[in-house]
Amino acid sequence: MSATRTARERVRAELIIEIKAIAHRHLAASGAAALSLRAVARGLGMVPSALYRYFPSRDDLLTALIVDAYASLGAAAEAGAARAPADDHRARLIACCRAIRAWAREHPSEYGLIHGSAVPGYEAPNDTVVPAGRVPLLVLSIVRDGWLAGQIAVPDATLPADLLDNAAVLAEATGMTDVPPSLLLRAATAYTQLFGAISLELFGHLRGAFAEEEVFFDHSIGLLAGLIGFAGAFEAATADPH
Repeated sequence: MSATRTARERVRAELIIEIKAIAHRHLAASGAAALSLRAVARGLGMVPSALYRYFPSRDDLLTALIVDAYASLGAAAEAGAARAPADDHRARLIACCRAIRAWAREHPSEYGLIHGSAVPGYEAPNDTVVPAGRVPLLVLSIVRDGWLAGQIAVPDATLPADLLDNAAVLAEATGMTDVPPSLLLRAATAYTQLFGAISLELFGHLRGAFAEEEVFFDHSIGLLAGLIGFAGAFEAATADPH
């Protein structure tokens, strides 16, 4: 009985992998908004009702793809940061940013799914919250490490009350209550600009503007490290540490 159940679970797991692979091909060809269980079922040679046993709705399949994409991006970002010296937090940040860009270029449809336009009619469930926080928490943790190690200098700044309130909420939500509000806001600003730069490049909006997009990206993340307050402010990123 146990062996039979294990075999069934293995077959189920393999079929789910195949379903996701077909769904990824549809994402790449037509985008998330056009994804349908009926089309995926056709690609598998199944009737749609058989697919419902694995994913009861299109939204359930989208959620699984979104969670997988966040997990893949998070693993890539963590591996990138780990390639830099553990005590050089600016280098860790630079390596993390490079890894995020590299993942986006290698997985454009998955990047578009989690950082592109919202899918009409889809409302992300709580299942996506923790996976979505993996990369921002990594970036914030690198900033916090740099702050605690004395590698970041943040000038005194008078912030509007509403921004201070927002910073307090963000600090509580991320566990970064020991980070100065002005630094937290600088890190959040740098994070949004990082993904803005990647999105502009990935979706073709920088085409023709910069002959060497990687060189421009390295320059940009050097500026972002300086914005956060790392020593060596506004210097271009150095060679890849690995």
